[in-house]
Amino acid sequence: MTAAPKKPSVGDKQDKGGDVQAMFADIAPRYDLLNRVLSLGVDRGWRREATREALAFAPARVLDVATGTADFALELKRRAPESEVIGSDFVPQMLEIGRTKAAARHLDIRLEEGDALNLPYPDGSFDSVTCAFGFRNFADYARGLSEFWRVLAPGGRAVILEFPPPRAGLFGNLFRFYFQHVLPRIGGLISGNAGAYTYLPESVLAFPPPERLADLMRATGFRTRYRLLSFGIAAIHVGDKL
Repeated sequence: MTAAPKKPSVGDKQDKGGDVQAMFADIAPRYDLLNRVLSLGVDRGWRREATREALAFAPARVLDVATGTADFALELKRRAPESEVIGSDFVPQMLEIGRTKAAARHLDIRLEEGDALNLPYPDGSFDSVTCAFGFRNFADYARGLSEFWRVLAPGGRAVILEFPPPRAGLFGNLFRFYFQHVLPRIGGLISGNAGAYTYLPESVLAFPPPERLADLMRATGFRTRYRLLSFGIAAIHVGDKL
């Protein structure tokens, strides 16, 4: 029996790229099922809201970074069939599942291997850049944001959909308990990799609060706003390159 990959480090400024890559390669076959089960399907509504922000100005070219199995890229293409949509990720196993889904849904998107901290695209080549539930896995948040800024054309928009740390209060405490104690057990049973689903809550708890992420985006140059979804379980950050 093959051992599960090493659980990645959490937080910013961590040398975790290789461990993140190996972990997602390991859980790729059951990744979509786990997302639906663990979020009770609520993640679909969050993606719809983020899609609306990303497509607000009818972008001609959209890049979805850390696209995984391409759920968000496919939602973008479904809602904006006239836009060119490219999904980038550094886990080939996830991209292959995304290509199968795209073919089954007859949606024409390009899925390409690429490192979010060194995107293989020219400056100013996209009108919208998105990242859904992948940003906290970056080894360097500021560098990731600078890459978003670089590949965006003037007037372009970056949209980040992420899990912020649970807020104080009853609901936040309940969610923290679910994240730390229930989710790892369910995820481990379904995926066979318990480490991946202890990494998830640890990575969320180590992620910057929404205002801090907004500050990082502003420091990059973005005009930034954000809003919380589902009592703060998720957050959408929108950054415009003016």
